[in-house]
Amino acid sequence: MNLTKDLNVNKVPIIVGPTAVGKTELVLQLAQKIDAEIVSADSRQIYKYMDIGTAKPTSKELENFPHHFIDIRTPDQYFSAGEYGREARVRIKKIHAGGRTALVVGGSGFYIQALVDGLFAPRISDPEVKKHWHYIAQQNGTPFVLAYLRKVDPVTAERLQKNDLQRIVRAIEVFEISGRPISEYQKDTLQPAGFTPLFFGLNRNRQRLYERIEQRVDRMIRSGLVYEVQALKDRGWGPDLNALRTVGYTEVFAYLEGKLEYHEMVGKIKQNTRRYAKRQLTWFKRDERILWMDLDLLSTASVSVLDGILKYL
Repeated sequence: MNLTKDLNVNKVPIIVGPTAVGKTELVLQLAQKIDAEIVSADSRQIYKYMDIGTAKPTSKELENFPHHFIDIRTPDQYFSAGEYGREARVRIKKIHAGGRTALVVGGSGFYIQALVDGLFAPRISDPEVKKHWHYIAQQNGTPFVLAYLRKVDPVTAERLQKNDLQRIVRAIEVFEISGRPISEYQKDTLQPAGFTPLFFGLNRNRQRLYERIEQRVDRMIRSGLVYEVQALKDRGWGPDLNALRTVGYTEVFAYLEGKLEYHEMVGKIKQNTRRYAKRQLTWFKRDERILWMDLDLLSTASVSVLDGILKYL
């Protein structure tokens, strides 16, 4: 990874890494040093009423440091990576115009990709979305799924065979992730982000990362994650919503519905969070622009990492 110092004035540090690695702690320190506004790139922290299970910044942290894209939707409202990318570019431009630094942080790969590079159909894929719509088709039939596609992308629905479930699901997958029909991507040309991204990836020894994940899950349980999910359920929201098809929430819903014992619920949250962290690392490791910093190899991690990042800004 090569980061040069002779970049344009609109540099945007982007801090990425797996869940529970320590991104929030570092970013709050960095934001204070460089007078930054924090642009969250977390696909679940955008939702209200989902605080504990998303490890959202505390009310004090939100008060002390300006954050963007926290609590901007309710769980039943749709918000795609494509929408995030377009809106985040506007926010960053305004932050720069106000003389401050925009500091992006998050673990949502599609959000980061949409912000920096834009989203293009061949690169858009999420196994969980695909799995969900194949399940819907299994339960309700291909015509039911095709009817949904007609609502969101009538152009593609018209040209597909009525029994071509794979392509029907693929078109829905692209729309759900990006917020745009797959038919529109054929018209796209690459639009520059308008700033220079400086990528920094945080990582730890895998065993230490897994220990931190287990500790975080235990804290979430003690802090009332079950009650948070019950409150969502009381509002009429359930695991069928895209926002709530999320590690931590899915397992608690299953517990509340009597499908899991309490200890099974806790164990599955930990297991599925570890798997999620692994998927995040796989995603980000493909991006050669990221300068990786192993927090466990640094004796005073936060200070050393801060110094390492600051020299590029």
